[in-house]
Amino acid sequence: MAATHPIELLRFNTCGSVDDGKSTLIGRLLYDSKSIMEDQMEALERSADITGGGQINLANLTDGLRAEREQGITIDVAYRYFATPRRKFIVADTPGHVQYTRNMVTGASTANLSVVLVDARQGVIEQSRRHTYIASLLRIPHLVIAVNKMDLVDWSRERFLEIRDEFERFLPRLDIRDVKFIPLSALNGDNVVTPSAHTPWYEGPTLMAHLETVHIASDRNLHGLRFPVQWVNRPNNPRDPRLHDFRGLSGQISAGIVRVGQRVMILPSGLKSTVEEIWTYDGPLQEAFCPQSVTLRLKDDIDVSRGDTVVALEHMPGMANDLHARVCWMHPKPLVAGRKFLLKHSTQTVQAMVSSIDGRIDIHTFEDLGSPAELAMNDIGSIRIRTAKPVVFDGYETNRLTGSFILIEPGTNLTVAAGMLQPPVETVRPEYNDFAI
Repeated sequence: MAATHPIELLRFNTCGSVDDGKSTLIGRLLYDSKSIMEDQMEALERSADITGGGQINLANLTDGLRAEREQGITIDVAYRYFATPRRKFIVADTPGHVQYTRNMVTGASTANLSVVLVDARQGVIEQSRRHTYIASLLRIPHLVIAVNKMDLVDWSRERFLEIRDEFERFLPRLDIRDVKFIPLSALNGDNVVTPSAHTPWYEGPTLMAHLETVHIASDRNLHGLRFPVQWVNRPNNPRDPRLHDFRGLSGQISAGIVRVGQRVMILPSGLKSTVEEIWTYDGPLQEAFCPQSVTLRLKDDIDVSRGDTVVALEHMPGMANDLHARVCWMHPKPLVAGRKFLLKHSTQTVQAMVSSIDGRIDIHTFEDLGSPAELAMNDIGSIRIRTAKPVVFDGYETNRLTGSFILIEPGTNLTVAAGMLQPPVETVRPEYNDFAI
């Protein structure tokens, strides 16, 4: 019997301005791909009979809050899972309001692909530019510009090309490698899952076809092992001789490849050892790679705990307690220099202080406005952070997992900012060893 390969998972988000049809588009994807449960379908039909005059409102599949349904807008981030024979999907429906920009950052932070919806009648507006910039800032490698409501402009090819040309005038200023433009009508299903007869001038794929085929395997960072230790695994099972004295390091590989027999370094201590075994739930492996979750058993019984990072001896990361970062500020109370927070990075949490605010981004021009006195809610700016102990990290553009963090307010435990670290000024020296100091 031929071996079956696991179906690949694509994470994507939808964004755009208010009432551009984000929730309706996701509802259409779920409906046309037959990914709606029977009880969900019955609830939609009951709602249609009561409030919709018999017409199903596909947006209700993601707009779960009562306030969202009453206002016809998205407020919170809604996640939905669906699958086709070719791929599995996790989609985040993110808000369009300016005041919920922080929610868009949250929903897009783990995405492989971002779908920016544009109302064909309105064209490119401020929120279109804002969300495209955020997708670039978050280093989302693939972008789809979905020109929605084409039925309301009589499927005009000229209008579609006009919107495409306006995007292409500012896209070169952003770091986005792969951009696809698709004309569609989410309400009627044109070019969402099935091709539309209304667009004979469009020769590209439908949105679903593109989601199923876009190449994401090469987006993973396989250079330089990064293995943040989540917990030390001590089963201590006396009935299994292999597990009686077993001591493994469990976590998810954030970058690179790890192999049995490979020399590694533990940071921040600088101690070195050799990988003796690699374990998974299904048994041992000779090698593992990002983003697998594994347990590593080292040859030497050295001091390793949660928050430490296992790295290879090449492509070393940075390690510092003076960090430069870009942040999206998420709290109504403005950020000012000197405030103290908890910084959650990878598997560790450290005390930190914002030592300075170095800039704020003008979302209209994508330019840095210089050093402001504070950052208001939804502002994106550059800051410097001083941490109580060194942080092992990469630049966000190199590794989205080891280059990102959140700031937590100590008294309330609220997440007040999401940040992206700038590349390190210096990397760790491979010969570094704690015993040599």
